[in-house]
Amino acid sequence: MKILITGAAGFIGFHLSKSLLEAGHIVVGIDNINDYYDVNLKYDRLIELGIKKTESSKFYKECKSELFKNLKFIRIHLEDKEELSELFKIENFDIVCNLAAQAGVRYSIENPDVYIQSNIVGFLNILECCRHNNIKHLVYASSSSVYGANAKIPFSEDDKVDHPVSLYAATKKSNELMAHAYSFLYKIPTTGLRFFTVYGPWGRPDMAPMLFANAISQNNPIKVFNHGDMERDFTFIDDIVGGVKRVIEKPIEDRSLYKVYNIGNNNTVKLAAFIETIEKNLGINAKKNMLPMQKGDVKRTWADVSALVEDYHYKPVTLIDKGINKFIKWYENYYQDERSN
Repeated sequence: MKILITGAAGFIGFHLSKSLLEAGHIVVGIDNINDYYDVNLKYDRLIELGIKKTESSKFYKECKSELFKNLKFIRIHLEDKEELSELFKIENFDIVCNLAAQAGVRYSIENPDVYIQSNIVGFLNILECCRHNNIKHLVYASSSSVYGANAKIPFSEDDKVDHPVSLYAATKKSNELMAHAYSFLYKIPTTGLRFFTVYGPWGRPDMAPMLFANAISQNNPIKVFNHGDMERDFTFIDDIVGGVKRVIEKPIEDRSLYKVYNIGNNNTVKLAAFIETIEKNLGINAKKNMLPMQKGDVKRTWADVSALVEDYHYKPVTLIDKGINKFIKWYENYYQDERSN
């Protein structure tokens, strides 16, 4: 199949592109490579896919991979409707996987405008391109943040999600509603995936694992919000990619055109235990700065993934000890090399 991956220089997009290419699919990756976090990490992910930085840094330039014959990359904004429409017409995609978005709950408190442009306007452009180009299936990233301050555990797709506690969450819920409208009006198969706290090698620097690893390894105090009384459904990247790949590869047959699934580890881990696992793998005890709950944050997340298991035989298998061990090995190797240059 020929698959468009938006956000291909991002954490999940990079890993998914690699997995799909290794499975023999044709992949076209796009990304605007914004500076929400260190762009060098994004370029290094692309380099791992065989895309040179000298080429990928230029907008609207088609970059061919030196490692994968079935991969090319183009730097483009989702908000650029004309360029995006032209790309769809030229490439004739079978499947679209939209992972591009302005991420970050706390960042959305300070920078609301960019979330509307990227997550709402950009997603509308994707929907319109799917509508006019006979796309067989649109798979898109939603988020566990849509559950807001939901007290019922574990979170189920049947729970009400009408009370987002951040603008980021509101844009993700908006994406689900927009996809529903397009599935209903134009018979476009759409699948939203509510990701639960993804971590692993090549992860985002603004997420807890990297923030903790950076601070602990440099002997700086880590910020522990809500005084450590937090729990998360931490999900290793390989489990996430395996689930997304199953959704992409399986034809839409015995399910409705519009569907939303949780995709997580189906377990919850206390923040203290998560920090202890990082400490153990780094061999360093953390200095902790206990802080109150942040605006837009939630105390606990936990995914009920039974629907994804039933429809796609999804099976997360990576325990937190193994996942953190793989993450820290990558972290030490990557940043040791970076600091020695």
